[in-house]
Amino acid sequence: MVFSTLAQRLEELQPLPLGNLPTPLAPLPRLSEALGGPEIWVKRDDLTGLGLGGNKVRKLTFLLAEALRRQADVIMTTGAQQSNHARQTAAAAAMLGLPCVLVLRGTPPPQAEGNYLLDVLLDAEVRWAGDRSALKALYAEAEALRQEGRNPYVITYGGSSALGACGFVSAIAELTAQTRVLGLEFDAIVFASSSGGTQAGMAVGARALNLPTRIVGISIAEPAAAFTQDLQKLSNETTALLNLNLTLKSEDFEVCDAYLGQGYGIVTDVEREAIRLAARTEGLFVDPVYTGRALGGLMDLIKRGEFTPAQRVLFWHTGGAPALFAYARDLTG
Repeated sequence: MVFSTLAQRLEELQPLPLGNLPTPLAPLPRLSEALGGPEIWVKRDDLTGLGLGGNKVRKLTFLLAEALRRQADVIMTTGAQQSNHARQTAAAAAMLGLPCVLVLRGTPPPQAEGNYLLDVLLDAEVRWAGDRSALKALYAEAEALRQEGRNPYVITYGGSSALGACGFVSAIAELTAQTRVLGLEFDAIVFASSSGGTQAGMAVGARALNLPTRIVGISIAEPAAAFTQDLQKLSNETTALLNLNLTLKSEDFEVCDAYLGQGYGIVTDVEREAIRLAARTEGLFVDPVYTGRALGGLMDLIKRGEFTPAQRVLFWHTGGAPALFAYARDLTG
């Protein structure tokens, strides 16, 4: 597909200008040296700006544009207590002057820290799922608001709908424009993959633009076998939304699930090593839940010879640094 055609189809969805885009693309020479190659670069989606930044801003540009078209009077989403997506959704809603209701997993913590503290500062109304699944609780709370005469716009986990995934179709187009200017090619893009919208959007964008680059998602929570099925479904919903004559199969997705550790949000030596090495070689902060696990996975793949010193790999930094402040005991012990 011609680059301009894809850009036009994305623009027809009228995304809002919520973040600082395009985000920087930069080499990480000291980290590359410490790992003995390959040549590692970083895409700094932690610098998107809104609400201390992160990749979810890309999805929200499309999702909240639809919310405004539907004349929503409250924005709702869900996630874990330290959800980056919830924090960025609350920030975007504040920017647009809309109330935000966050339905978070579990029960309130003893004190507000990390992302949850920022949710409070952003004046989001936090409701707790308790023993309910967070998604079911979200839909129940949304229905309760409708019964009160409100018009909520409900965003699923991580903004990972077909419309949200368009944010990362656009991101791949953005990256392609940057690499053309710099005369660069990447052998692989490695990143944290959780709710699926980031990887699905990247896969659609790469296929639409005929990019040969490997798209490698480091799974944060799900085994690869089940996750690739979800990615296939979401990707094909995204191609349909953009009217692209493309069909993706489950085998088109590269998901590495070797770093699930003890589960979601549980810090292991994989994350600790990655967080410390990135900070001490490049002054770059990655978080304990997503980017720390993804960078730790990339580091291990390099040690195992998955990438050679002659290659060039892009680490897509999806943000999340505010969560560091809620994990002090896990990272300093």
